[in-house]
Amino acid sequence: MEKSQMVADAREKAEGYFRRGEFFCSEAVVHAINEFLGWPMPQAVTKLASAFPIGIGKSKCLCGAISGGAMALGMAYGRNHGEPMQDRMFPVAAALHDYVKAQYGSTCCRVIIKDFDFASAERKAHCVKITGEVTAWIAEQLLADPEIAARVESCATSNCCGE
Repeated sequence: MEKSQMVADAREKAEGYFRRGEFFCSEAVVHAINEFLGWPMPQAVTKLASAFPIGIGKSKCLCGAISGGAMALGMAYGRNHGEPMQDRMFPVAAALHDYVKAQYGSTCCRVIIKDFDFASAERKAHCVKITGEVTAWIAEQLLADPEIAARVESCATSNCCGE
């Protein structure tokens, strides 16, 4: 499968999870990237993202998609107790922040959604779009890493990622 299709599939899955109400933004990103990576973490890891929607517990602070994206990056570049920090972790996490800030002028949920009635279908569609964009951005970054790309492509080829 081509990388662009793999990215599009990850985006579509995250957007679908949110659109259908199966997950909120942060959860959708974490779950979709875990699936994209071939389930390196148990599916229950998505629970760790459940406090982040709507800007951390509905406080409308840090956008939940960004929080979920940062957690998803940890699946690829995080460390276990006693291990050194991977060189790629901080730069790619900062680049995620900078990407969203460049796209929306802020990383703050209340700023990103300020032009919408929170209960509106338009606001939800806006947030679904951001969730998909963050998921796609993360997938692209991971596929740019030859080691991770080889694992993801091998998994996609052997269908080990299937549900």
